[in-house]
Amino acid sequence: MESGNDLSSLSFAASSPASHGSSTQSMPSAGNEPVASLELLSLTKLSGNLEKLLLETGYDYSDAVIVVEGNSVGLNRCILASRSQFFHDLFKKSANESAKESKPKYDMKELLPHGNVGYETFMVYLHYVYTGKLKPLPPEVSTCVDDSCVHDACGPAINCIVELIYASTTFQMKELVLLFQRRLLNFVDKAFVEDVIPIALAAFHCQLNQLQSHCVQRIARSDLDDITLEKELPHEVVSEIKSFRKQSIQATEHLGYDKRVRRIHKALDSDDVELLKLLLEESDITLDDAFAIHYAAAYCNSKVLTEVLSVGKANLNLRNSRGYTVLHVAARRKDPSIIVGLLSKGASVSDLTEHGQTAITICRRLTRPKDYNESMTQGKETNKDKLCIDVLAREMIRNPLAGNMPMSSMMVADDLVMRLLLLENRVALARVLFPLEAKLAMQIANAHLTSEFRGLNSATKGLCGNLREVDLNEIPHEQVKRLQMRLEALQKTVETGRRFFPNCSEVLDRFLEDDMQDTLLLEKVPPEEQSGKKMRYMELKDEVKKAFDKDIAGRTWEGGLSSSSSCSSSPKAGANHKARKRQLY
Repeated sequence: MESGNDLSSLSFAASSPASHGSSTQSMPSAGNEPVASLELLSLTKLSGNLEKLLLETGYDYSDAVIVVEGNSVGLNRCILASRSQFFHDLFKKSANESAKESKPKYDMKELLPHGNVGYETFMVYLHYVYTGKLKPLPPEVSTCVDDSCVHDACGPAINCIVELIYASTTFQMKELVLLFQRRLLNFVDKAFVEDVIPIALAAFHCQLNQLQSHCVQRIARSDLDDITLEKELPHEVVSEIKSFRKQSIQATEHLGYDKRVRRIHKALDSDDVELLKLLLEESDITLDDAFAIHYAAAYCNSKVLTEVLSVGKANLNLRNSRGYTVLHVAARRKDPSIIVGLLSKGASVSDLTEHGQTAITICRRLTRPKDYNESMTQGKETNKDKLCIDVLAREMIRNPLAGNMPMSSMMVADDLVMRLLLLENRVALARVLFPLEAKLAMQIANAHLTSEFRGLNSATKGLCGNLREVDLNEIPHEQVKRLQMRLEALQKTVETGRRFFPNCSEVLDRFLEDDMQDTLLLEKVPPEEQSGKKMRYMELKDEVKKAFDKDIAGRTWEGGLSSSSSCSSSPKAGANHKARKRQLY
């Protein structure tokens, strides 16, 4: 983020109403260095003294209040009026009103008709008004909760500067407008094109022509479709983008939609599912052809989305023209009801975008630490941003078979480690409870050709427990590739078990859900927990035997697998059966 050093040359006179028409103050000459130093010292002391009025409660002599996000911020009208022509006119109008309050109160939403300014960003603006210095941007609102992000163009970083540009423009602080406009121009080139939309909106409402032109060119050169543009940008900006595209050499016909698709989208806009059904019946367009589920996830409420999903068969993991699945679209919207609804219908939580992002990564890149770390209060709704991330994270842990991890990372990702641990635990359980079945499944998946995850070995043997311990002679990329191969082999092992041994797989699911891994893997269990775990283990033993007998009775094999079946009537198979029963008991 840009720091206050960019404003080191700004002075109090730069934005005061009285200084706009004249420049009576002369700069000290080179021969008057003591005078210049004295003036600099005086300005510094003045800045520090005025800062007390803003920050220290003992100096609260405010005579007006602005309510920002439910917080009452005290203002000294004489300072704001002298620094900003906007506040000068606002306070003058209030002073002329007949009905006077002890402290005039203003609502930030009424002062900014088009944009929004949060409490933290307004305090950054106010600090500059009082002191002439721009303090560093608060990380709780200018960064995201993705630890791998450098915060140079993520959603919160952009939105923080957008809020400041709204405040600086509306409250007529020209030097800040120039500074933040430069920062947004830099964002336009770095950010994902979807994140350029709020910048284009701010440029339009604040009449920043240079910034708007830059946004238009970036969006016009992208593959952002016309439907998204028309839904999220003013008509004037959309027309400018379409005009630029027509003049461009690159063909963009594929970005358009025919009239039948537009009718389907209009039916969704009006929440008319019956009309949607009628349109689908009268044409050869399907839900997938119109990307109707993507559209509903982006712009409709959860009830309409549920009804649309029941209309006909739709591919929840279908990718649109930008390579986004429905869950990727829902992650950008950050509506937990939409995300939960899609996950419950089978949407894949680990599908990657063309930029290598999962749905949870998208959510994290759009969520501020302020929102994610908000304390939970009984009776108060949980923050939606946090809820979306938590739901997706739990789904990643619950369903390690959801998909593959990107191969480009030079470090082992946390979710890759977690999924490997879960799969290793599950396969280890299967080898203890159902040794022959587990051996067959692992042979089919070629799991014996991959090396066991070392993190699991360290954990189960009570060693240092460093789950990321690596061979220093192994290149990080090769390490990730090796673990990825192990992950895929374990996934196929579990899939084979679910197909041929469904009852045994169900019992394993119950063991994992009941947190029995530690007992079965011979981990150390605290004495106070041993009795409860042993009791639950005894209760599940009968279920294990029933599941085993059920699979033995109902198992049918094809081809070469029939000779390896444990339901063979050979003496060797019978001996294996007895040996397994002895292990279980």
